[in-house]
Amino acid sequence: MQRRTPIHSALRLGAIFLTGLAWIAASRASAADPNALWNVVHDLCVTDVRLSGSPAPCSKVDLPHGYAVLKDIRGDTQLLLIPTDRVTGIEDTKLLAANSPNYWQAAWDARLIFEKRAGRPVPREALGLAINSLYGRTQNQLHIHIDCVRPSVQRTLAASQARIGERWSDLDVPLTGHHYRVRRLMGADFGARDPFKLLAEADPDARAGMARETLVAIGASFAGKPGFILLSDHASLMPLDKAAGEELLDHSCAVLGAHP
Repeated sequence: MQRRTPIHSALRLGAIFLTGLAWIAASRASAADPNALWNVVHDLCVTDVRLSGSPAPCSKVDLPHGYAVLKDIRGDTQLLLIPTDRVTGIEDTKLLAANSPNYWQAAWDARLIFEKRAGRPVPREALGLAINSLYGRTQNQLHIHIDCVRPSVQRTLAASQARIGERWSDLDVPLTGHHYRVRRLMGADFGARDPFKLLAEADPDARAGMARETLVAIGASFAGKPGFILLSDHASLMPLDKAAGEELLDHSCAVLGAHP
């Protein structure tokens, strides 16, 4: 790495400031530019970490494992897990390849960054990961939302937990007005288990139409043992449902107020 001089340091600070402004501008234009996230991660974060070792404006860039963690402009805590390779979204066939990265594990690992932003330990039951369907998103670069769970969703899932098994089934109560399928997944981490593949392997219709699917993973404890509650929904016209699982998250993070 090149030796830095005061001029280099000043230029470096200026570059960080400009990349931050670029991210804000890109985010505001996201509805008009579906490649805004890709441009931020590929052109700014990856380039910056290769040139200087800093991931700015991202919080983290892991080139060997192919992902970046970026603070979303909404909320104080919300993060996005974004591949550093071109992956359009949940419908991208690369996600079901045998050697595909497990972006869900990377997203769950980002809870350490999340807790730093929250300024406190976050109970696993308060944290959720979500990816929207093609019809429920504005960006054409895969991104997993990482944020707090809505308190109402947390309460409903806690009341339904005994009826959530290890195979996909219909959740018998709606969440934020939409009907989800649900299953439990035991273990403190995902490990090699990839929710994209778990859904596609269990549901041929989902595999054939992944663009319509949304997936959510919420931390849980079952009889004192750690695990996850996985939820899926698919876009439909009747009733109107864009399949945006992000709706189960709360970008104001109100749920943390219930945990001392």
